[in-house]
Amino acid sequence: MTATTQGASAEGSYTPVPQDDNLLDETIGLEYSTNSPSKVKNNGSRLADVLRSDPPKPWAPHMLKLYGVLFISYLCATTNGFDSNTFGGLLATQTFLDHFGINAKNEGIITAIYVIGNCIGSLFAATLADRFGRRAGMAVGSIVCIIGVFLQTTSNTVPVLMTGRFILGLGAVFCSTAGPAYAVEMSHPAYRGVLTGLYQSCFFLGTITSTFTEYGLSFQEPSAFQWRFPMAMQAAPSIIILAFVKFIPETPRWHIAHGQDTEAHAVLSMYHGGEEIVDLEMEEMKEVISTEGSDKRWWDYNGFFNSRSNWYRFSLVAAIAWFGELGFPPTSYYLPLMVAAAGITSKQTQLLLNAIQTPVMTIFALSGLRYVESVGRRPLLMLSSTGMVICVIVIAACTANQAGHPIIGGVGIAFIYVFLAVFAFAWTPCQYLYPVEVLSFENRGKGLAALNLMNNLVKLINTYVPPVAIRSIGWRFYIFYAVFDATGVVFIYRFFVETRGRNLEEMDAIFADANPVHASLRESPKPRPRPSEGDREAIPLLDSPE
Repeated sequence: MTATTQGASAEGSYTPVPQDDNLLDETIGLEYSTNSPSKVKNNGSRLADVLRSDPPKPWAPHMLKLYGVLFISYLCATTNGFDSNTFGGLLATQTFLDHFGINAKNEGIITAIYVIGNCIGSLFAATLADRFGRRAGMAVGSIVCIIGVFLQTTSNTVPVLMTGRFILGLGAVFCSTAGPAYAVEMSHPAYRGVLTGLYQSCFFLGTITSTFTEYGLSFQEPSAFQWRFPMAMQAAPSIIILAFVKFIPETPRWHIAHGQDTEAHAVLSMYHGGEEIVDLEMEEMKEVISTEGSDKRWWDYNGFFNSRSNWYRFSLVAAIAWFGELGFPPTSYYLPLMVAAAGITSKQTQLLLNAIQTPVMTIFALSGLRYVESVGRRPLLMLSSTGMVICVIVIAACTANQAGHPIIGGVGIAFIYVFLAVFAFAWTPCQYLYPVEVLSFENRGKGLAALNLMNNLVKLINTYVPPVAIRSIGWRFYIFYAVFDATGVVFIYRFFVETRGRNLEEMDAIFADANPVHASLRESPKPRPRPSEGDREAIPLLDSPE
């Protein structure tokens, strides 16, 4: 395509007309009938320019309504948070151990059965969220969780206890597939990093509640109530989700993917406000999201591998799973064992130390949210992983030399909490934020299900190995984590793209680049001011293709 080289200005003088089609598109606002990454990138920069010039007020009425609907999705993370620490505390509750006859031989499988339920549920979770909607995924997951909680709370035998934990694991993965997808797709683009990062931070609502409940009950007379009540509390977030999920909207991206443009526009208008922002968001989504994508075919996982860019995206999701889980010693379940190895044998002290870790992680996870947007995902994750390496080395050194030196053992325990703080500062907000940002819409549901599957496969390793390793090889157990976390720093630097300041649809252009990392680090181009109608008329039209 060629263009006339001269254009008349309003004053009669001549100025060159840009030869670059994309620059011309930005300059005079022409629209091409193509869904190319270049066009999406230009539209993304226009939306970014609007958000910079007129950002929404965080306490505007439509934003307050948005926070309310997002909180329902955040409770999906709270569901997982309850089990993460509830069962770890129960392993330090003597009445629970005695009632079921739990010992070193069977505690691994009883703990792991929840994770096995997660793994199996991951195979079906994406279909539910993609075909019937994110709300349906949260609702069905909550119902299944309530059934699982009922069985394990009323159980008197190990088989019934394990059945309840297995069903609870099934329901939890339905929630943790639909929940983060809902959060990122409903979040306002101006605050997507913070609003989506809050999802995994709400994991700690469950952990704090469960651990301090168990600590408080440890002062009561020994009874079954000490372990039945914490188990029953796990149903609380699921009950709230089930009560309110029918009152929240489906995400606009899901509506567009199913040909429901009118409904999508209505949702954006109600919760994002601003006609110009809504129009630009609609334009971007319609350009990128297909109504015939592989998300409509539950059996079709080819979307992960049918192009270099999609394979790259899937590799980043896998990296988040492996470095985010395997680089993290399983303190949630086995902190009491780690504390005992440091010479602290009081059950109440172990429960207290188990409870303290969650407020520490909550404070630092919420603090990290502030820097997710200002610093960026890449540098934050690299900084956090570097700190994790240092902490694990100190923990290993203290554990190796703590015999007869209680002060050294205390330093080792202190650095467990430093490790948790450093991990939570970056990895907690980014564990779901980053995957949902790099995944395209049609692969988001299946990608989150795959993320959960990989997370849980790693958790299986972290469930079975630590009890044996801590008792058998002691401090040497931590060397693996130090090496693995150091590898993570290098991998993040080499392969992780930066998503800060990019719209979800704009990521297509990033991954289409020959070097996605470099492309993501380039500043998003700022569009020129849109010319007046008179200026547009003075610029000659493009010639017809030759």
